Amino acid sequence: MTGGRAVLLLPLLLVASALFAQIHASDPLFHESFDEGFEGSWIVSGKEEYSGVWKHEKSDGHEDYGLLVSEPARKYAIVKELDSPVTLKDGTVVLQFEVRLQNGLECGGAYLKYIRPQEAGWDAKEFDNDTPYTIMFGPDKCGSTNKVHFILKHKNPKTGKYVEHHLKSPPSVPYDKLSHVYTAILKPDNEVRILVDGEEKSKANFMSADDFEPALIPSKTIPDPDDKKPEDWDERAKIPDPDAVKPDDWDEDAPTEILDEEATKPEGWLDDEPEEVDDPEAAKPEDWDDEEDGEWEAPKIDNPKCEEAPGCGEWKRPMKQNPAYKGKWHAPLIDNPNYKGIWKPQEIPNPEYFELDKPDFDPIAATGIEIWTMQDGILFDNILIADDEKVAMSILEKTWKPKFVVEKEKQKAEEAAAAESEDLSEFQKKIFSVLYKIADIPFLEPYKIKIIDLIEKGEKQPNITISILASVAVILVTVLFRTIFGGKKAVDKEDEKDDTAAPRRRSRRET
Repeated sequence: MTGGRAVLLLPLLLVASALFAQIHASDPLFHESFDEGFEGSWIVSGKEEYSGVWKHEKSDGHEDYGLLVSEPARKYAIVKELDSPVTLKDGTVVLQFEVRLQNGLECGGAYLKYIRPQEAGWDAKEFDNDTPYTIMFGPDKCGSTNKVHFILKHKNPKTGKYVEHHLKSPPSVPYDKLSHVYTAILKPDNEVRILVDGEEKSKANFMSADDFEPALIPSKTIPDPDDKKPEDWDERAKIPDPDAVKPDDWDEDAPTEILDEEATKPEGWLDDEPEEVDDPEAAKPEDWDDEEDGEWEAPKIDNPKCEEAPGCGEWKRPMKQNPAYKGKWHAPLIDNPNYKGIWKPQEIPNPEYFELDKPDFDPIAATGIEIWTMQDGILFDNILIADDEKVAMSILEKTWKPKFVVEKEKQKAEEAAAAESEDLSEFQKKIFSVLYKIADIPFLEPYKIKIIDLIEKGEKQPNITISILASVAVILVTVLFRTIFGGKKAVDKEDEKDDTAAPRRRSRRET
């Protein structure tokens, strides 16, 4: 009976174990959603240089909270220690977070630093630029820099020194104000993939010298720093022919240009006219004092007579290229019989060389943000560390995707409205151009000032364009009606009175 119960319990235990493993696998190793305030769990650096104020704020247009960079032109530093370090050696590790550049990013960083375990007694309030990290990942843009950084700090087992290894071909930072999610997937086969908004933008191999600068594995040999080039080492591939002699007819003193003796003075050349004359419209200033300011001289202008003539003043023959010019004589070059090639120091074994099958990653003990930026409005959200790509993509779909869809639709609507407004503006310009032409019709002369007043009002207030059209149409119909039915003379007399009472106004088109 006991054995039978054991047989029945075994499948149940296996199912329970598998279910527990599946539930565990569906959880990220670390996930900060910022649904609650960050105070208490995240530690702001106490260093004086980090004066930027972090805030717990909603993303613009959403009910979702994030960690906000609230002031421009500041340094910021904040860190959160993990409950337990995350190892990067044994399997897949996914680093992922959201950033929204609500005011754009002209110059600044929006990246994260994944901090390695610190020495005993380390205080998170001491977090700064010098705090050692394992990986730095995320957007950075300023001047010619525009990249999603991925930097690995790896310890050289021979020297004990840490070296920064930069991804050679990082993706660029999206240039908009929408929410974006950045993902780095580290695989156990040494592959690293960089995704932006769930799409792969870059793929590399940690052990490839073509993918990281400098290469993770140093070269086996290096130039010998103590090797010196021999004094008699000749690096000249060509030398002047020592047997060459300058030809007897080679004139080194011949000029490059000579007078063109065949040139003739153009017909109509004004020999007696200067190229510049006194400005006839210039007058001496009333406050000019000859004793203090010296004798007043009118400013010069181009002689108008010279504009129609081929030239003025004394005519001189132009210069031309000297056919006899040969320049400085040099002996022709020949192959150097003593040429030994370009000298290089000999190669010696590199004392820093080591061999590894895969990177010796330091664990991640904390995640931090340490940036300097000229823009505020940078919002961090959903900082994630997972050991399963599916977990990371699932959270991306649930948290980032809905916000991005809303923001993208709003952006499209704004762009469509802007395009429509621009088209309407061009249409209005054409309308006003036609109205100015109507105002110039001779029989509308008595009403020209009124029409121009309406047009200029419409140019300042484009939203009343239709009303302006209606007003001009009423004037036009009224004038036509009076002209046809004999009211023009009375109108002309009234307008003559108006004309004598006030000077004629010029439109902006006439000025």
